[in-house]
Parts: sequence; C-alpha cells; structure tokens
Amino acid sequence: MSRLTSVVACTLALTAALAPGLAACDAGALSLDAAPIELGPPRYHVEVARDGRAITLFRSEEKLLVLGEDAFQAGIVDAIDASASYDPYVLDGQESEAGVTFRSPVAFHAESTAPPAAATVALDYGDGLSVAIVIRYESEDGFTLGMSPSASAPGMPAIALVKVRARTSGDPAEGFYGLGEWEDSVDHRGKLRAMQLEPDLDVESANNEAHVPVPFLLGTHGWAMSFTTARVGAFDVARKDPAVVEATFAVTPRGADGVPDSLQMWLFGADSPIDLVKANYRVSGEARVPPPWALGPWIWRNENRDQEEVLDDVATLRRLDLATSGIWIDRPYARAVNTFDFDPAKFTDAPGMIAKVHAAGLRLALWSTPYLETAADTLRAEADGKGYFPPQHGIPLNKWSLPIDFTNAGAYAFWGDLVRRYTQIGIDGFKLDYGEDIAPSLGLARNSWGFANGADERTMHHDYSQLYHRAYGDALPEDRFLLCRAAHAGEQQTGCIIWPGDMDASFTRHREKFTPRDGKEVTGVGGLPATVVMGLSLGVSGFPFFGSDTGGYRHSPPDDELFIRWTQQTALSSVMQVGDGSSQPPWVFTPENGRTTKTVDVYRTYARLHMRLFPYEWTYAQRIKIDGRPIQRPLGLAHPEMGIHPSDVYLFGDELLVAPVVTRGERRRDVVAPAGTWIDWSDATPYASDGHAPIAIDAPLEKLPLLMRDGAIVPLLRPTIDTLAAADDPSVDSFARDPGRLYVRIAPGQPRRFDMWDGTRIERSADGSFRTTSGAVFASGFVLEAIATSAPTEVVHEDESGTRTTLERSASLAALEALGASTGGWAWDPAARGTLWIKLPAGASHVIAR
Repeated sequence: MSRLTSVVACTLALTAALAPGLAACDAGALSLDAAPIELGPPRYHVEVARDGRAITLFRSEEKLLVLGEDAFQAGIVDAIDASASYDPYVLDGQESEAGVTFRSPVAFHAESTAPPAAATVALDYGDGLSVAIVIRYESEDGFTLGMSPSASAPGMPAIALVKVRARTSGDPAEGFYGLGEWEDSVDHRGKLRAMQLEPDLDVESANNEAHVPVPFLLGTHGWAMSFTTARVGAFDVARKDPAVVEATFAVTPRGADGVPDSLQMWLFGADSPIDLVKANYRVSGEARVPPPWALGPWIWRNENRDQEEVLDDVATLRRLDLATSGIWIDRPYARAVNTFDFDPAKFTDAPGMIAKVHAAGLRLALWSTPYLETAADTLRAEADGKGYFPPQHGIPLNKWSLPIDFTNAGAYAFWGDLVRRYTQIGIDGFKLDYGEDIAPSLGLARNSWGFANGADERTMHHDYSQLYHRAYGDALPEDRFLLCRAAHAGEQQTGCIIWPGDMDASFTRHREKFTPRDGKEVTGVGGLPATVVMGLSLGVSGFPFFGSDTGGYRHSPPDDELFIRWTQQTALSSVMQVGDGSSQPPWVFTPENGRTTKTVDVYRTYARLHMRLFPYEWTYAQRIKIDGRPIQRPLGLAHPEMGIHPSDVYLFGDELLVAPVVTRGERRRDVVAPAGTWIDWSDATPYASDGHAPIAIDAPLEKLPLLMRDGAIVPLLRPTIDTLAAADDPSVDSFARDPGRLYVRIAPGQPRRFDMWDGTRIERSADGSFRTTSGAVFASGFVLEAIATSAPTEVVHEDESGTRTTLERSASLAALEALGASTGGWAWDPAARGTLWIKLPAGASHVIAR
C-alpha cells in the first residue's frame, strides 16, 4: 500500500467510526505534510497540528491558548446510571465514588477541507469510544469547536462528561473574568465555579448563590472561551494548575438513541480583553437595553401596608425632593400568590392609585413569581385541571406551589393573559422573584423533573428562567421593565435587569462569619462588598444592567453608615434601586437604623447624581450594541497592563473611576489608579498616579471617592431634575417632558471629545477652547462647568456663521441660569479650585475663555 493510500484509508476509518484500527495507521503517513492546518486571518488564527495533538489560538505569533494532548478528556463510566446527575461540580474529588474516570485520548488524527475552512480532529479513547471535533473559523476573530461524543455499544463503557483543558500564558498577573454573577472576587483565579445552583448548607442561604451562571471565561491576555450548552457544568480556573483552565460539562444521553449530547465551544481573541465581551454577544445574543426611565432611582418597601401607604410614599419622596423615576410594590398586594388582582380590602382603587403614581412622574412595577398558591382558588383549580404544572417534579424550592410549566403552550398563554390583567390597567413592569426550583442535582443524584415538551431538569434548570421571564415580557410593551433574580446565558435579550437576591445588610464579604442583631452567628452570603463584585462580574458576562437592594435585605435595616455607603455605591451603578427587608425607606427614622435628616440629605445628593448622570450612562448603554463594553468595568479588565484585579474599584464608562468605601469605619481609600492625572469629583483635587503606587483619597462619610480622568467630559441633566419618566404634575421636573439644557462637567487636561447617542457633541480642543453641537434630544443649549479653571478676563463665543460675540459675565450661576434660552453668558466661582460656568445657545458653538 502506498503512503498516500494509507493516509486516505486511515482518514476514512477515523471519520466513519474512529475504530480502534487507528493504531494500525502508518505513523509516517501522518507526517506527510507536517505544516499545521491554519484557520482564520493572520492576526487571530487557529493552528491545528497535523497529528491532531494540539489546537492553538494565536495572536499573530503569540500563543494565547493551547489545547494539547490532554485538552479533551472524556469522563467515562462503565454504564450510564439514569438516576445520576453527573454534575461535575459535585463530582470534583468524588470521581472514583461515582465510577467516573477521566481519560485523555490514546490516538489522534486531523484533516482539513480544501481550501481549509474547517478542520476535523478525531480522538480515540479506547473501548470503542471517541469524540469528533470540528473546528471552524466563524469570522470576526471567532472560532467554533463542535465536539460530538460517540454512542457506546450495549454493555460497554460510555462517555458521561467532556472536559476541556486549555493552557494559558501562565502569567500570574493574568486575570480571569466572566462566568456570570459571583460574590467573592471579580478574578476567578483559583476558583471552582458551578454553572448551576448548588446546595451549600454552610451558607445562610443554603445555596452557592449561582443565580446567573454564564459559561464564558476570558483572560486578560486577550482570549476567551464560551460554551453553548444547557447541561450542568463547572469551571476550574487555574486552581489545580496556575496555567490551566478547565471546563467540564455533562453530555449523558437524554434520548432513547443513546447518543450523548454534543458540546460547542467558541474561541475568541482581541487586542483589548474588554472587547471580548462584544465577541461573546455573538453567542448569547445582544443585551436588550431597558427603557430610559428604568435607569432612574427606584424606591420600594418589602411589604406595603395598603394603597394609602403607597400614595403617602409617593407624596413624601416628592416633598423631600428625592429624585426617583419608579417604585414597585412588593408582596402582599394581591389576595394571594398569584391571583393577579389587588386585594380590595387594602387597595380600594387600584386604577386610581396607578394614575396618581404616573402623574407624579413614577413608573410602577409589581413583584411576581411563577406560582399559584392554594388560596388562588379558581386559577389554581384551572391550572390543576388543565395540567399547567410539570407532569413530573422533584423538590420545589418555594412554599406556594409547583412552578407553572411554560413549555406547555396552554399554560404559557394562560399566564400571559393573567399578566395582561395588570398591564392593561397601567402596570409598567415586574420584579420577578424565585423560579429556581429546577435544581438539577441532589448531590450525585438527579432531582428529576419532567415537562410537557419532553424536557427534564438536565436542561430545564437552565431554560426555565428564560421561559418564565419571557412570559411576562411578551405581555408588556416595548419599553418594559423586568427585574430578575435568576437568569442564564441568552436572557440579556429579554431586557432583564439583574438584582442579586437577598444579600446581607452588612459590610461583610461572601462567606464571612458575622453576628447580626439577633445574636446568632451566621456564615453570610455577603453584603455591600459582595454586591459590588456581582455587578462587575455580570457586566463582563453579558448582563450590563444590575442593581442591588441598597442597604441589603437579610438582617436589615442597615445602620446609618452602611446605608450611606451603599447609597453612594449604587448611585454609580447602572441601576439604582433602594429598599431593604425592613420596609424602611430613606425618610423613616428608627433606633435600629439610626438615620437622621442628614442621612436624607446625603441620600438626596447621590440619588440626584445618579439621575443627572443619565446622558452619560445612556450614551454608554447605547454603545453596548457597538462595542459590547459594560457600563461598569472592572479596573483589571479595563487596564490589563496594570496587572492587578481589585474587586472594589471600577470604571463607570470611560471617564469616571469609582472606589466605593466597603469597609466599616474607613475614611480614606488607598487606590491604585491607571497612570495619569485623576481629578476628584467633589473638590477637583488632582491626583497623579504612576499606575502602581496607591493614591490616598479622603472619604468622610458623606463623600464617595469618585475621580474623573484628566480632560474628562461628563454630560449631565440639570440639577433640578426629579424623574426620567413622564409626569402630569407640573411641579415635577421631568426629563421625558423636557430634556432641557445639557449640563457638562469638564475636567482640566488633555483634549477630548464626547459624542452622545443623540448626536450631541462636546469637545475640548488643544488650545483650551470648547466646541458644542446640539443633538436630536438635547436641543436647548448647554451649560458648561469647567472645574479647576482660573477666572478668565473674557469669554468669546463664535456661532455657526462665524460671528463672534463677547459674552457678558453674570454674578452667579443662578443669575446665569436665569438668562433667556438664546442668551449666552458666563460666571466664575472659586469652588472646586475655580469653576467656570458658560451658558451657550442651541446649535453649534465655539467658545474661547482667556
């Protein structure tokens, strides 16, 4: 037989059945063409070794990831146990007890199409077991690896799991980000992360808090891997080997044909690691941006007494001048869970109440769940009678009922009609709690569930939340509000804002022991520090909109210091929502919470700051569709050159660096900032950073350490803004009614330009002059606020026609703001190391202060 014939025969045998005859192939045939198979363009490409023993992701000549001989391991069992979960997180360290052995391939082969658009690697594990891998270049620096395990012969061993081991740079300064919502660290190095909710009886919640697991991991050297699977999985992130990350997923057969599930993996590369988030949106789908009013502050109580209390809260927050765009009513408000009504004994005129809430410039949402308790009388009877609950169930994780089976078309329509009972009278959105009953594992055993479409808990632990949330989203208009506790990859398309569930009203870290007011020590889920981590980790994972319960939930109320520090941090979150388990809004003073009128004053300042930042935040929200970058960005991901990965310092957009105080009693933050000059938001103090040594920032209780990049341009709403929502009450200052003049804070430093989503443009030139151009929304002119600026002798304005005018100086900002809409002018104040205020008309302007 010729060598060429040997190669062809060997390839056909491997491709058809991956028979044990591979070992008989002529070894010389495999070296006929030693050059690797190259896929993709030169900048980011994959090379597949001709012998199939290595798949390498390159950036030009730099190796980013290597999938070597031991990269694709098969978890093999003597026979599939139908009652076993094969949960890799639970299996860790218990493989032998579960009868699972992970094997590396004993034989390899690779081939490509001509011209090479794809490559196939065939792996033989012995006992007639194999995995075929098809590698494709999918454009935009992305590659797919489709893994198809073989079925086992009757009475022979079988593949239950697939493990992928990728060798990284080994650089100890490389950080690993993504994987969804986690509480302990933004950098996953050294962690084992489950891709599903797991029991954890050591923690007060009795679970691992994996409410939003996302199988997407990136390294700060510029690579990422993402998996499309609904099966149970786990990531070992440089825990066993500091240079290796592992991803393991169950693939046990779910059908009668005995064929294991396939597994698809994506590989991405990018010059800047933060741009890998955009790459992953190709896998998960784009994040749906909430409506503008959803990004204003929200206020809620854990329990609302009645309609009178709701309306009193509305009146109080307006009387106290607390910027707010929405409220929601948590339970109980209906006769039962879920009667989809308002209890007439407590809410005597629900439509009238909703109208008054709207008139005050507030949107209104309701708490809800996917259950029907027995007291839901006729609705529960209908659901029982028509089979709207799962036909087979495991252990439910709620006290009301089995979850509605949304795979049943009748049940889905039934639920949608019920949700519309609320939307038709003006409810604007929902806080969707629970829905995590389909936990896939009870230790090594399955927690067996069955659904109307034939699915079971092996995939529905992943898919249920999306069906649940979609049932509500489909009943809402386009500008919908969904606040969700649990979610999975792909659900960002529904517009879910994530809140982290019931966190501790404390300064504690995740799993830190502490003693709350009742005197009983607990291992906590985490308080303020944990929620900062959660929001940052979610943004990297494709869920850019997040808001924690300001003040925490468990063991609430928060005391005065905790409430103020939490308020400051959520003011610089993508979503600010304010409430806790004690039902004590900011204006309620009790001996437990220790609040005073000063607390309300501080809250007012930061609630309004959050709302005033809307033009800035909304611009970055719209840019997510273009560049994928989250609004809240972990420092170590945004600046990988620093080689550090703090969990409590982040960028809010490009221009703002946030270092919230997350430790009780701390009155100074030592922060390592990116190299350059940073300007204190509150008093314009400059800080020079070399990118390595920390800078000390004073942080008295009323102050959030917030820095502007040198030359930063931050567009703001007017200082009097009350709401982003429409308001019938003329005393409520509404953005929806009138966007008004755009205020712009500008830091000294290098020339920069800020382009807003509506076409508005603000620019600081190298000569220190300013240029402004009105956009479609902000068409009423500008008020520029140039901080750390000495008083000029004159300010000259040049309009679109080139006509120059020397602007008149006003005695104060108030006098300047009182000028007519078309009248320009300026004022100067010594505050913030000298603040120059310049009022400009709409249109295009060029202004020079000298």
